[in-house]
Amino acid sequence: MGCIIELKDVSFSTQNQEIVRGVSCCFEEGQSAALVGPSGGGKSTVLKLAAGLLVPSGGSVLFRGRDLALMKRTENLAFRKESAVVFQDSALWANQDLYQNLDLPLRIHFPAMNKVSREKRMKEVLAEVGYKRHLLIRPSQLSMGEQKLIAFARAMLCKPRLLFLDEWTESLDDHNSQTLIELVKYRKEQGGTVIFVSHDFRIIQGMADYIVMIAAGTVSREISKEAISSDENLVRHIEQGIESHEV
Repeated sequence: MGCIIELKDVSFSTQNQEIVRGVSCCFEEGQSAALVGPSGGGKSTVLKLAAGLLVPSGGSVLFRGRDLALMKRTENLAFRKESAVVFQDSALWANQDLYQNLDLPLRIHFPAMNKVSREKRMKEVLAEVGYKRHLLIRPSQLSMGEQKLIAFARAMLCKPRLLFLDEWTESLDDHNSQTLIELVKYRKEQGGTVIFVSHDFRIIQGMADYIVMIAAGTVSREISKEAISSDENLVRHIEQGIESHEV
């Protein structure tokens, strides 16, 4: 189906420090890609660049061939509606209650949707993730695991076809973790594209169609699912890269 997101010679620097340099890769539509590598190697930064949350210092990020940096406001809004991000730290709005956190994306992307319909959609996604407490509380009153459930529910509200997930099962018990994994798999079965960061090799092996290995701010290797399944030495190499500071 071709690239849905493409990074072309992308670099990113902050405070005179180069975090990502010369990254070029294509994320295939309808596929799941795992970004793996050592801590501090640039995985989350590449994910945020691909999601359009960071502006590259050099190079370009394309969504279906269109440079994110050159998009008009309406084009960018359409991209945001079609995509969703789950951050490692959940990134819920601390000064708003859970209801407001969930209501705002629907108000932005579906301005004609009335309150009853918005609340119906909220209830649907909350049931899917298994959140059962009320919504008139602030994120700080939740455990980290509960915050992650709300963040994931927020990401699912607009039924995105492009998911960017950064350690989205971290802080969750096995049951809730598996629930979110199955929801991601379902979105992919519906034609969605998933780009994710995880240190859990079981998730990587079970979900990724291919792996993009990132170390020292650049892509060191791309590996197909078939290669992962058939080469035990390669599996050990990937596991070592996840767990250590060497790839």
